[in-house]
Amino acid sequence: MKKSMETLLFLLWAMALIATVGSLFFSEVLGYEPCELCWYQRILMYPLVLIYGTALWKKKWDVAFPGIILSGMGLVVSSYHYALQKIPALSAGDTCGLVPCNGQYINVFGFVTIPFLAGMAFIIIFVVHLLSIVKRRSEDV
Repeated sequence: MKKSMETLLFLLWAMALIATVGSLFFSEVLGYEPCELCWYQRILMYPLVLIYGTALWKKKWDVAFPGIILSGMGLVVSSYHYALQKIPALSAGDTCGLVPCNGQYINVFGFVTIPFLAGMAFIIIFVVHLLSIVKRRSEDV
């Protein structure tokens, strides 16, 4: 594996790890109770640490393939969750479980919420993984 590809794989692993530690910080340290959609995002983010870590350790991109699928799905869930928070008409009367999904534990600058942060992590992971696929294919030709 080329050094540049190994660096991209490390970036993917680090981004997934930072997002995972961040979500655990919000729930375990700050005591923010995750809503149902937050749990779905966690379900899609946490395995990425293992997937990209294993691919990095084995130096095999093939092991990392499920990462693009999980990050794409996570991006969809995060986008929907963020829309629920920012577009009141979408969440009218819907509580989404014990903790309302339209609740905002944080709201920095009027737009940075927890689903926004998760969405940014999923976007970075998805785009970097997609670019690495394109780069590998162009090097094979």
